[in-house]
Amino acid sequence: MADLPPVNRRISLTWLGLLPFIAFIVLFLVLPTMKIVVGAFQRPDGSFTLANLAGLFTPTILSSYWISIKISLASSAIGCLVGFLMAAGMVLGGLPKAIRSPLLTFSGVASNFAGVPLAFAFLATLGPLGLVTMFLRHEFGINLRAMGFNILSFWGLTITYLFFQIPLMILIITPALDGLKREWREAASCLGASGAQYWRIVALPILFPTILGTFALLFANAFGAVATAIALTGSSLNIVPIMLFAQIRGDVLGDPHLGYAMAFGMILVTGLANVIYILLRMRSERWLK
Repeated sequence: MADLPPVNRRISLTWLGLLPFIAFIVLFLVLPTMKIVVGAFQRPDGSFTLANLAGLFTPTILSSYWISIKISLASSAIGCLVGFLMAAGMVLGGLPKAIRSPLLTFSGVASNFAGVPLAFAFLATLGPLGLVTMFLRHEFGINLRAMGFNILSFWGLTITYLFFQIPLMILIITPALDGLKREWREAASCLGASGAQYWRIVALPILFPTILGTFALLFANAFGAVATAIALTGSSLNIVPIMLFAQIRGDVLGDPHLGYAMAFGMILVTGLANVIYILLRMRSERWLK
């Protein structure tokens, strides 16, 4: 029998480039997530308990979850609508091609712009002494505060979230709009379909899984936003990230393990939204290939 060539067991050098990324994922995503999951089922002495999860059903915490869900739904719905119209105008609406590259570049930056800088930007713009607030008051006599608008409120936080929700929608829906084949539009026209009928019968049913999946992704994106909410509203708005921060920051009244349970609940909500997005995205890609 001829000798078999020796098996090369050396790890290819091309895999070494992934090691920093894998280490980053393990240290800052996997291990913290496991600590949260385990801590949600522990007492301070380390014994097993379900009391932390039962604490999630208190009226205050349930109210915070409901407010966070409403903010996420509102920012996702408005973000999907505005982002879709902007992307459709760019791809299909006949806007100058020179607009596409700057818009996509800005969307790539803005979709990742959050936290303290974003909160400061909106406070400096629409806060009680913000640039736009004072300009409208002095030049046009419009008092946003007297009209009921407050940047530290439900709609204030929702508008702030739109800064990264709309660009994220543009980035995701643009390839789907590019995937609409010209032959489909021509075939619909040959069969006597109007533009509205083409969108209602052909285009929107094809794009619907992508739109719905992106809505789920935007929902998860807003629901999990922590730094922006804390930096912008502080303790003036009773939402999950702020209550979670209050539980784990180590104050006398804080309960870190209840905070772990709240974080575990957030993981379940955002995880479900991301699973829905992945499934719907896979379905839509079958049409757009």
